[in-house]
Amino acid sequence: MPDISTNTGILSALASRQGGASIELDRITKLYPGQTAPAVEDFSMRIEPGELVMFVGPSGCGKTTTMKMINRIIEPTSGSIRIDGNDVLSLDANELRRHIGYVIQQIGLFPHFTIAENIGTVPRLLGWSKQRIKERVEELLETVQLDPGVFANRYPRQLSGGQQQRVGVARALAADPPVMLMDEPFGATDPITRERLQAEFLRLQAEIGKTIIFVTHDFEEAIRMGDRIAVLSERSRIEQFDTPANILKNPANDYVSSFIGEGAALKRLALIPSGDAPLGPVDASAPASTVASTDSLREALDHLVFTGAPRINVTEGDRAVGSLDYAAISSVLGAEAPRSAARTAGTAAAEGRP
Repeated sequence: MPDISTNTGILSALASRQGGASIELDRITKLYPGQTAPAVEDFSMRIEPGELVMFVGPSGCGKTTTMKMINRIIEPTSGSIRIDGNDVLSLDANELRRHIGYVIQQIGLFPHFTIAENIGTVPRLLGWSKQRIKERVEELLETVQLDPGVFANRYPRQLSGGQQQRVGVARALAADPPVMLMDEPFGATDPITRERLQAEFLRLQAEIGKTIIFVTHDFEEAIRMGDRIAVLSERSRIEQFDTPANILKNPANDYVSSFIGEGAALKRLALIPSGDAPLGPVDASAPASTVASTDSLREALDHLVFTGAPRINVTEGDRAVGSLDYAAISSVLGAEAPRSAARTAGTAAAEGRP
C-alpha cells in the first residue's frame, strides 16, 4: 500500500506548483481484458513544463486512452507515469484527479448547479473556505471573459455552447492545477465559435503557462494551437513528435503527409508573424489596409491577393515599420518558422485585431 504521508507530500507539491509541470510517460501500455492487441503499446514521451502538446490521429488510434492514463481515469497495464518526477501510479487516484484539470468535448457541467457552483466543485472537495472559493470563481470568470455579476448565478442551460465551454475551462483551472488534459474540448462547437475559443484559450495559456495535453482529430487545430504535435497511428504509435513548423516542412513519412494534406506552404505561413519576414521600406502608395507585425504571413498574403497591390505595409501599433511583397513572403518558407508564432496569431485574434 502506498505511504499516505508520501502521497500527501506529493499532492501538496502539485497543489502549490506555479505554472506547469513536466510529464513523463515511460513505456505505457494498456491491454483491456479479453483483447489480444493492446489499445496503447509501449508509449514513451516527455512533455516540458508549460508546453502545450497536441495529440492528433484518427478515431480509435488510442490518443484519448493515452491521455486518460495520466489522470488514471484509465489505469495502465504497465509502464510508469511521472509528473515533476513523482510517480503518479503510487498516489490515490481520486486525489490525483483533483490536482489535474480535465476538459471534455461534452463539457460535463452539472445542470442543477449554478455556474459558480460548477467552477467551485474541486475547491470544495479540497476543503477551501467559502470566501476563497468565491474569490477564485470571480477571478476565473473574468479570466475567461464572462462577467461574474451576470453569469455566476446562472445555470448551464442559460448559456450558449461557447459560454458553457469557457465555464468548463474555468472549472478545470479552479484549483490552479499544473497539468491540464483536454479531450477535443471545442469539437462540438460551430466553426466560428470554435475559432474564437481557440484564440481565447491561446491568450489564456500565454498568461497561465500550464502543461497541457490536448487531444484533437483536427490537424488544422493542432497546427494553430500546439507547441509540439504528436501525430499518432494505431495503438498510439508516434509517427512524428515535433513543432508544427517542422512537421509541415519535413513530414516524417507518408502517413504524416496524409494528415497535412494540400496547402502545406499556406499552413506554414499561418505560423509565421509578418514581422519575422524581411521587410522592405514603408510604401506610401500601398493600400490603406495594413497588417500588424504580429499577424501571420498567411493574413498578409490574403491582403495582397484581395487588394491586388504589389506591396502592403506592416504596422506596430499606429506606426508603419515596413512593407511586404510576394517575394518577401515566399523567401520565408525556406527558413524555420518560430514555435511561438501560432500563439502570437491566436493572441491577435483574441484581441480582435484584423
